[in-house]
Amino acid sequence: MDISVAVIGGGSWGTTVAHLAAHQVPTVLWARRGELAAEINEQHSNERYLPGYKLHPALRSTTDLAEAVEQADVIVMGVPSQGFRSALELVAPHVRAWVPVVSLTKGLEQGTRLRMTQLINEVLPGHPAAVLTGPNLAKEILAGHAAAAVIATPDPVVADCLQRIFHMNLFRIYTNPDVIGCEVAGALKNVIAIAAGMADGLGAGDNTKSAVITRGLAELSRLGEAMGGQFTTFAGLAGMGDLLATCMSQQSRNRFVGEQLGQGHSIDEIIADMNMVAEGVKTSRVVMELAEEYGVEMAIASEVFAVCHEGASAQDAYRGLIRRESSGPEYPSLSY
Repeated sequence: MDISVAVIGGGSWGTTVAHLAAHQVPTVLWARRGELAAEINEQHSNERYLPGYKLHPALRSTTDLAEAVEQADVIVMGVPSQGFRSALELVAPHVRAWVPVVSLTKGLEQGTRLRMTQLINEVLPGHPAAVLTGPNLAKEILAGHAAAAVIATPDPVVADCLQRIFHMNLFRIYTNPDVIGCEVAGALKNVIAIAAGMADGLGAGDNTKSAVITRGLAELSRLGEAMGGQFTTFAGLAGMGDLLATCMSQQSRNRFVGEQLGQGHSIDEIIADMNMVAEGVKTSRVVMELAEEYGVEMAIASEVFAVCHEGASAQDAYRGLIRRESSGPEYPSLSY
């Protein structure tokens, strides 16, 4: 395949996606830190984010953004949501016309409430925008366990090209034209994962956690549909699949944040001790703004927001959920 890929960002998931792409096509990973670029090139590892795992030996890394981007046929953005716009602005002067830009980020921009593909369209107009999402825990993929993901883009030609770049025997790629649904699901599931983690930290039991996950799926589906997403997306890999993995896995940063909150730690303490971003903390604020804008009730997200930003405790959150109106049909309409 005569295509080259540039991945922007050397975190756990960006590095993993670069590793996957390097099996198929020439791939370069742009990293801010010179020591990380040297480690990837010389040791084929990223011990800070992926300790104990080896990367594909053909994967190259550089701190020179122009070198990484200028000859790339596909740009993959693997940076957190709050640095996404500024990273795109750095990329913009170097990227060739019409090159597709793929987001790996599961979050929403603070203030504007924009999805990442909307930012791509705003900063790099004319470039096809796509999303790679799904239940993808980086360390499991590097360990060789089977996984599946979704490429979301409205252009079937671009979707087919990207599918061939990332698809491998044990990493299956499906396509979906519902970009809105895939992005909304990816962002909102992090908020629900914090709630699921609080159940773990409180020792609330599997029945409670199961109820939180299931009703959380209903919440993100309602808001996602109101924003223009398709109902079937929320029942698939980008919705239920990603939600389950993020709520259950010990590797999940957002579930970990919730667990620590349930054990009585403050949000500031938890964030200070982490070396990776838990998108759900900031996303919970944006979700509540969107819920108000679209007139969608989101009980679980509301309680997560209260704990993360208003000083409520995890015990307060679960008492609040129990007190809420619970009568009536499980499904108030034909969709969630």
